[in-house]
Amino acid sequence: MTLGDPSGVGPEIVAGAWARPEVHAWCRPLAVGRPEILRRAVELWKTGAEVVPVHSPDEVEATASRIPCLVAGPPESDDVPPGRIDARAGQAAFDAVVTAAQLALARRVDAITTAPLHKEALHKAGHLYPGHTELLAELCGVVDFAMMLYLGPDETVRSPAGLAVVHVTLHTAMRNVFAELNEEAVLAKARLAHHFMMRLKGSRPRIGVCALNPHGGEGGLFGDEEQRILRPAVGRGIHEGLDLAGPLPVDTLMLRARDGEFDAVVAMYHDQGHIALKLLGMHRAVNVTLGLPIVRTSVAHGTAFDIAWQAKAQVGSMIEALRVASRLAARGE
Repeated sequence: MTLGDPSGVGPEIVAGAWARPEVHAWCRPLAVGRPEILRRAVELWKTGAEVVPVHSPDEVEATASRIPCLVAGPPESDDVPPGRIDARAGQAAFDAVVTAAQLALARRVDAITTAPLHKEALHKAGHLYPGHTELLAELCGVVDFAMMLYLGPDETVRSPAGLAVVHVTLHTAMRNVFAELNEEAVLAKARLAHHFMMRLKGSRPRIGVCALNPHGGEGGLFGDEEQRILRPAVGRGIHEGLDLAGPLPVDTLMLRARDGEFDAVVAMYHDQGHIALKLLGMHRAVNVTLGLPIVRTSVAHGTAFDIAWQAKAQVGSMIEALRVASRLAARGE
């Protein structure tokens, strides 16, 4: 569990989730970051847990009352103030992610779950990545990857395997979406969604592909991307054996997916997928990076500088991220 940006809610959601007994039933957790920052988070929640600095994953057995923290990040990051964009915090978050990813690639840990980092702080520290997803893809040496938001099944999400949303374009300006959208990009993300949900469901998942334009383009009146890019991509996917439908207007597609008609949705851009899924379950949603040779999950929210270090942060998404990571790791996936 990386601590994320120490100016944000990352350290406190790690400390808060650590105190939950179900976490220790699922896995043997290890914190990665600055021990002094984590100690302050433990004090904030008043859990009484002891933070033990370690330099190897095997040095100290984790319990609800003992937190082994693998030391990563510069000592000067211990002094960053809450709720501020700070290069020291960006460096601390970067170092923790790199350390955790290297451990996973070396098979010294089975999965990583990341607390949120702040992209501007990351850039101030000299690391010019749009976010975790792109950084991890580079560390793992992959070019075919995607961010997926996932909600497990409950009374809101009625598909037995839950609901996944995969994004074709991600951390980019809206003006760039049209240039980055093409048949192969859409089909690549549909394949990733298929393989992930196949593992969870155990049978061929049903995948809805979002239209880009309002009302699916209305036959070209509002844009021709549906006719020129999306329908051919869906047709190619069906020919490959994927169970695809679309392109479908996202406003009705997400309602149908919520009600169990689809197991996954392919969104064309960041907010098209994020807003809809977070409205269904903001504090249960999990971020999963697809296409990596390691298991990586994360919370589905940001650093929340406005409430950081006030014991107001919700820990539900972190707990669910740990559950999903543990489940994937146990399957060897």
